[in-house]
Amino acid sequence: MLQEALRELEEPGEPPGDVPGVDADLVDTAILLASELCENAVLHAGTEFEVALTVTDADLTVAVTDRGPGPLEIHLAQPRQRYGRAASHGRGLALVQRLATTWGTRHEADGRHVIWFSLAREDRPAATPAPPAPPDAERVWTTAEQARWLLHVPPGLVDRLEPSELVAELVRRLRELLDAESVSVEVDEGDGTGAREVARDGSPDPGLSTGGEIITGIGAGSDRRVEVRLPTTAPLRGVLRVTHRIGGSAAADPERTRDLTELIAYRVAMAVESQWLRAVDQRRRSWMTYLAETSELLGQSLDVDLAVAVVPQVVVPRLGRWCAVHLVEPSGGMRLAALTHADEDALPELRAVLDPDGYPGLPGELRTRLTEVVRDGSAAVRFAVPTDGIALPLRARGRTLGTLLVGRPPNRSHSPEDIVLAGDVARRAALAIHNAQSTAAHVAVSQALQHALLPRALPMVPGLDFAAEYLPASSGSDVGGDFYDVLTVDPSNWLVSIGDVCGKGARAAARTGLVRDVLRVLVRDDRSLPRAVERLNEVMIEAGDPLQFCTLAAAMVRRRHRGTGGPDRSHGTSRGGLDVELVLAGHVQPVLVRADGTAELIGTFGTAVGLVPTVRLTCTRHRVDPGDTLLVYTDGVTERRRGREQFGAERLLTVAARAAGRPAVQVVGAVREAVERFSTEPLDDDVALLAVRAAP
Repeated sequence: MLQEALRELEEPGEPPGDVPGVDADLVDTAILLASELCENAVLHAGTEFEVALTVTDADLTVAVTDRGPGPLEIHLAQPRQRYGRAASHGRGLALVQRLATTWGTRHEADGRHVIWFSLAREDRPAATPAPPAPPDAERVWTTAEQARWLLHVPPGLVDRLEPSELVAELVRRLRELLDAESVSVEVDEGDGTGAREVARDGSPDPGLSTGGEIITGIGAGSDRRVEVRLPTTAPLRGVLRVTHRIGGSAAADPERTRDLTELIAYRVAMAVESQWLRAVDQRRRSWMTYLAETSELLGQSLDVDLAVAVVPQVVVPRLGRWCAVHLVEPSGGMRLAALTHADEDALPELRAVLDPDGYPGLPGELRTRLTEVVRDGSAAVRFAVPTDGIALPLRARGRTLGTLLVGRPPNRSHSPEDIVLAGDVARRAALAIHNAQSTAAHVAVSQALQHALLPRALPMVPGLDFAAEYLPASSGSDVGGDFYDVLTVDPSNWLVSIGDVCGKGARAAARTGLVRDVLRVLVRDDRSLPRAVERLNEVMIEAGDPLQFCTLAAAMVRRRHRGTGGPDRSHGTSRGGLDVELVLAGHVQPVLVRADGTAELIGTFGTAVGLVPTVRLTCTRHRVDPGDTLLVYTDGVTERRRGREQFGAERLLTVAARAAGRPAVQVVGAVREAVERFSTEPLDDDVALLAVRAAP
């Protein structure tokens, strides 16, 4: 805008208003000086600025106003040349002093800072040259002024600069002040990657590189280099390196060079350490997020194989190129349980090294390291086969479960931070594996107990067909209270029972065993079925646990021989079949499926056992003709839900009727399939089915 305004005033055109045109040379001079003042406002004030242009018949005046923090013109106005060449920046006011007719600065009451200059528009007699000042009167920068220019950065500018940008600015200033060939800063963060250059101003000088070693003082065998250690906190280390020009003034005054270099080293160290601490904080936040996600992934499964398989997946590639998990076997040996590699093509070769023929086939050094980790179970150890890496114990609840092997990251060894992080992952992984192993053992015991409550096999009787299925609502550690049983009382009589004990778990399992075994003993003692159930109720009441009651359906099944029973409708003679005495103690009614394709609910409800001292029971008698099937079940069938809808007795009768005439196993299978198809939700109650069919 200023340039356009000045160009409009140039001759020979007629400018706006009454002001005659301005000479083109004068315009160029004004543009040059104004640009220098604007540059000073940007670099040193760090605030917004305003430019004002005033043109009269006598002169042309330009004023630049900023809101800088202090009187920068005091040192900017002084010559910068005493040692070597002048600086490449800060010459604006020197040009103004040389080319302007008059110039000056002032501070307004509102904090504004104004630098102005005027250029005369007509030739004036040259001023009488002033006598040259004596050499002693030459105005040079004092040490304090040099230090102020070297270190002072306006607060507004500091807020906008990243620490790395601030270091680069300080390095540039030091190089200009010392007239050095180059100034650089190298930093070693102590993570094993060595020193790296974070800032440089000037030409590179690879011949003088220290290769990561930090040296203090003048370089050996050379007076061209000064290196000062940055005063940083361990493990952070750094060096500020100054390389002189051959024959330059800085090399001629090494004491001044060292003083200024040590001075700027403190300011550079503050910026470097600030950036390093910021990076450390970011890494720690990243670690916490990583460990939280690791814990969540490891805790998602209580299956041992799945828990072990997750461990290498969370380690690679964050902590290394490959990872392997070995678990301790009950025999004392170790087996490779999980393995992964960032490069899938390398997996076969890695597996061949880590598990050639089991644990004894491991390379000698690696086998020694694993044995050491399992024996001590405390700290990480390093190994070199098949690649550099670390081995950590998987230890939980005072027991070493195995080892975690982590190969080195690309192009470097594990840093101390990596080892600490890997140790934390190993502890979390060990706890997840221990929990999974404990759960697996608990589930195994529970499943064994569940199977012990059911008959190992159903009787194989000519003329009778038995079939049963049991669907537990939980395949985990919960033991259901549903049971079924078939007891051969004598060659012609069988006790068929099915029940549902209230609750789950060990208490329900114990009560289930009590009901089954007591009922067996009472029936074998020649007690009638109603009397046996009454005695069972007395035994349960004596246990003093009213919450552990049981619903029960008990049927005494007798073979009906030919020549007994009702007449044959076809030939006037009796046919074979079964006679059934049925007692329902709070249990759902069984289904009698006729061979002709009809189905009905049979039996009369009674009182559940173990609930009240006296039970009311009704014994009903039924005929099961050849081809008919008696189906008993628990309430998990009829109470199966789909939203608010239940499977219900009507749907059960329909499904059972469709399976009429089929073997008992097909009748049971048809009902089970219908129940499972009715709802896709997991079972919320155990399902037990038992069918007895009279062979046609």
